Amino acid sequence: MTSPFKTIGLIGKPNHDGAAMTLHRLYTFLQALGFEVLVEERVGQQIDYIDNNCLRGLVELGEQADLAIVVGGDGNMLGAARVLSRFDVAVIGVNRGNLGFLTDLNPDGFEASLEQVLRGEFIEESRFLLEVEVYRHAELKSANAAVNEAVLHADKVAHMIEFEAFIDDDFVFSQRSDGLIVCTPTGSTAYSLSGGGPILTPELNAMAMVPMFPHTLSSRPLVVDADKSIRLKLSLENSASLQVSCDSHVVLALLPGDEVVVRKADRKLRLIHPKSYSYYNVLRQKLNWGSRLF
Repeated sequence: MTSPFKTIGLIGKPNHDGAAMTLHRLYTFLQALGFEVLVEERVGQQIDYIDNNCLRGLVELGEQADLAIVVGGDGNMLGAARVLSRFDVAVIGVNRGNLGFLTDLNPDGFEASLEQVLRGEFIEESRFLLEVEVYRHAELKSANAAVNEAVLHADKVAHMIEFEAFIDDDFVFSQRSDGLIVCTPTGSTAYSLSGGGPILTPELNAMAMVPMFPHTLSSRPLVVDADKSIRLKLSLENSASLQVSCDSHVVLALLPGDEVVVRKADRKLRLIHPKSYSYYNVLRQKLNWGSRLF
């Protein structure tokens, strides 16, 4: 087969029987087509008949693969994407989760769609990530990346915090609330959507700021140019332990008076879809929107 890809990496959901079964099918399918196949070591060790010489760490896999196939839910895709976005590797997902906004392929019959992708018949998107930085007394203390969102919150449930928000150097608002969600277009259908945020189509160069249960009736979500920088300054009056979460996976600890800076990261995720992919069709299916009337 003539393909734009030569080396394919497989990444999966650990300790999941369905994901393990799909990974084994992918492994044998791709080898039969003549591809070099690498398997992320955490899941490869749990699957029979996989050559140990094929096992790689996630960073090694990103360095060596042309295409990465992630088997699992959106959470698995997010975890892999934060690492793989550092490398020029295309990424596609097989859905073994729940909603699966980022995982297109059906685990019960992925072969035909995947074969089209491997022949070069696919749609490619470039999704930007967020760079999240924590400053204390003007010194950078910690940083990480997020594909979906960065969330400022207390470590206690339903605990109000105080902060000020700036866009670049312009003061926007002060707020008492449970926190704030800053999301990408990719993350606009995740936690932000549950909080009443807007859906941003993937091609938009924008971020959304979504207050979490603000102590006012006038606070509303705000869509911001993604080339701007969002700065959140925490009040010294906060008494609870505070944190900022990246995609609900990575937690950065905060203290009263700290500043959180969220901006568009330099790196991007190369997301691959089958030719039949339609973002609006995904929304209709996942959100149970009405079908066409005529």
